[in-house]
Amino acid sequence: MRAARLIKMVLLLQSRPSMTAAELARELEVSERTITRDAQALSEAGVPVYADRGRSGGYRLIGGYRTRLTGLARGEAEALFLSGVPGALREMGLDDVSSAARLKVSAALLPSLRDAPESAAQRFHLDAPGWYQEPQTPELLPAIAEAVWDNRLLGARYRRGDTEVERELAPYGLVLKAGVWYLCACVQGTFRVYRIDRFTTVEPQKERFVREESFDLPTFWDEQSAEFARSLLRAEIVVRLSADGARRLPYVVDRAAAREAVAAAGPVGADGLLTVTLPVESEDVAFTQLLTLGPDAEILEPASLRGRFAEAAERMRALYG
Repeated sequence: MRAARLIKMVLLLQSRPSMTAAELARELEVSERTITRDAQALSEAGVPVYADRGRSGGYRLIGGYRTRLTGLARGEAEALFLSGVPGALREMGLDDVSSAARLKVSAALLPSLRDAPESAAQRFHLDAPGWYQEPQTPELLPAIAEAVWDNRLLGARYRRGDTEVERELAPYGLVLKAGVWYLCACVQGTFRVYRIDRFTTVEPQKERFVREESFDLPTFWDEQSAEFARSLLRAEIVVRLSADGARRLPYVVDRAAAREAVAAAGPVGADGLLTVTLPVESEDVAFTQLLTLGPDAEILEPASLRGRFAEAAERMRALYG
């Protein structure tokens, strides 16, 4: 346990000019007193850890010290190679640099771990697109990815409905969701999401932008995804469900909306059925989704949607007798 912590401490100090005891303690989840003891242990072992005294002091490595990755266990080495996504890197135009980096890491590993890349590749493969979809790489993705890595402003034209809009973007991050690439960018102080296949032109600018330190890409994407899903639910229906229908509901409609609707519903009736008010995208979408529940869902409102289900049931009866 301590050996792993000491290795991580050295790697942290290699990646930054210096770190305070408080920063190291937070990263390693130990006390500052433990950091002091660990720094002393590293120094005694020949690792040149230097402590700067004073209010702005901290720990740093002197003399350009670097360590080889000989402290990696097999599981850690395999996980390291799993962290790359070859298909996505290739689409962003980073295949060559990714391969070079993987070769360098492989060369730094102990001989007994040199098979880690092959071992990981034979045990995990990421296929991002959904079923029945032809994955397509947006033509402008490599140029946008380069601007993201370089913190370079982008002049861009973007399709919005039947029109094109022109924007200057600060490209913060890329997201690959179900085979579709998105750009998270800042426009006039507001963060927005753009589908990359809707860009018609992009022009990297000479100017670079300064990233907001508080921006966190995973958190931003989660919030935007939830907001987008909620924005689609513009209608409401009332449906009566059997116990099996209530259990299956989150698998046929928006999952969060289904769970909230079931939780907010009143008690189960004497007939064992549960009546819920469910937000849906539209009557057309609700018809397609809830039809899969068959007799485990009865539409009560609106009357127009109930009528469509009654008509569908009659047609099914005519077919099957």
